[in-house]
Amino acid sequence: MSTEPPNGVIRNPVLPGFHPDPSIVRVGEDYYLATSTFEWCPGVRLHHSRDLKHWRALGGIADSGRLLDLTGVPDSGGVWAPDLTYAHGRFHLVYSVMDSYTHDYKDCANYLTTAADIAGPWSDPVRLPGRGFDAALFHDEDGGTYLLNMVCVPKPGRKFDGIEIQRLEAGAPVGEPTLLLKSSPAGVTEGPHLYRKDGWYYLFCAEGGTGYYHGEIVARSRDLMGPYEIDPNGPLITARDKPDSELQKAGHGSLVQTQAGEWYMPYLTGRPVVRNPDRGPLERDGTDPCVLGRETAIARIEWVDGWPRVPDAAPAVEVPAPNLDPHPWPQEPARDDFDSDRLDARWSTLRRHPSEDWLSLADRPSHLRVTGGQGPFARRTPSLVAQRVTAVRGVFEAGIEFTPTTEHQAAGIVAYYNADNWHFLQISLEDGGPTLSLVTSKWGEREIRPVAEVGPRSDLRIAFEGPRLRFAYRESEWTDLDEDRDATILSDEFAKTADTWGFTGAFVGMWVQDLAAEGSFADFDYAEYRPES
Repeated sequence: MSTEPPNGVIRNPVLPGFHPDPSIVRVGEDYYLATSTFEWCPGVRLHHSRDLKHWRALGGIADSGRLLDLTGVPDSGGVWAPDLTYAHGRFHLVYSVMDSYTHDYKDCANYLTTAADIAGPWSDPVRLPGRGFDAALFHDEDGGTYLLNMVCVPKPGRKFDGIEIQRLEAGAPVGEPTLLLKSSPAGVTEGPHLYRKDGWYYLFCAEGGTGYYHGEIVARSRDLMGPYEIDPNGPLITARDKPDSELQKAGHGSLVQTQAGEWYMPYLTGRPVVRNPDRGPLERDGTDPCVLGRETAIARIEWVDGWPRVPDAAPAVEVPAPNLDPHPWPQEPARDDFDSDRLDARWSTLRRHPSEDWLSLADRPSHLRVTGGQGPFARRTPSLVAQRVTAVRGVFEAGIEFTPTTEHQAAGIVAYYNADNWHFLQISLEDGGPTLSLVTSKWGEREIRPVAEVGPRSDLRIAFEGPRLRFAYRESEWTDLDEDRDATILSDEFAKTADTWGFTGAFVGMWVQDLAAEGSFADFDYAEYRPES
């Protein structure tokens, strides 16, 4: 259970768990915030608020194959850094789809889709120009629309070559792009957002990568095309020199003005579950594991001598709330009994959208039927339905009916980071009968521990206890497993290797595998996640 902060205070993170790269827009009294989803469907997760303090999940915008195809994308590939804006009576969403990011190559496509209503329908995506990712739109006061993105260069020693801008008309480029900012003091300049205020153009950019050296800078110019001067005061926000801060990795922000004229900036952050006492200020490659991934926090902005400022340039757990009427949303139930005709907004699916050929809420009323898909290391048709872990302590459990008939079939619940790193409490066929096993994969190396023979109906449980996981099962009463597992393998820091980047966060959910595609399925009659604050 979360504790409501006092009136007049926003408590960070406002979106706990895997919600990185926030892009915010206000339309009237409504605030909408879009975040990256990487290899998870639906793409571009959306939240809604009317006071910047209370947020409700609306699901994802790119919720069909027409809008997004993630087949075969790598771990931490897929949808990067969406940008949500509103102009000319329509919402505009720009998003990058990353197909490959290793060996100095960034095979990335940028797309634009629009809608008159945030609920859609969204137009067919239009491929945009651009030689990098983190694409964003700027709508100028004269009605012009401009595309920003960072430039990627597939050459050793360069990789990232600054931020460029190009005019668009009806989604098509006009003229040649102009380089606005070559680099920043910390390097790796990305995540551009452009705003106009009091005769100045303000270019907000992330810098220093998305780990512990991350930060946000601001540059300004009187002319849209520059030259741009970086704020001599230093980063707008960063935790790179604040190793004791509860919120780390601060950066990649976007700006919004309230109806009352106040300014706020959602930004990404991370909360390490284990801290290295020897890590000092300005260490570039912190390894303290953030199991919850990169989350969304919010900062209050003050304007000083024509520059935006965050107090002490530091992320804060509590910030003053805006002068808006409080607008809490009804609390969502922790338990899903699958009584609806569509998946609740809490759920995501891995690399493929829900469809009747593998996912059904109708075949058996009040149950989620999941037909088995590929194994854990395949990237085309997995059958994994999961939700974000939002606290370092909490419990996930689900009721399952499953009878495997071959050794190619397995089903159960999982604590999942990516294809190589997960803990799977599974039912499979062992020695001729259904057997519950605890399977752990660390960097792709599996450890399998049989637990007990089970019948066709079981309840399964995973408990997050800080850096450790505990497991249990129930047929008549709960039985705790006598071994725990390492939760920190479900972190960006653990997952990152020479060939894989870590940009997501821990999920819990229901996983069904049928490697021979023989039609095996599992029925789940409930799933419940109870995070602890």
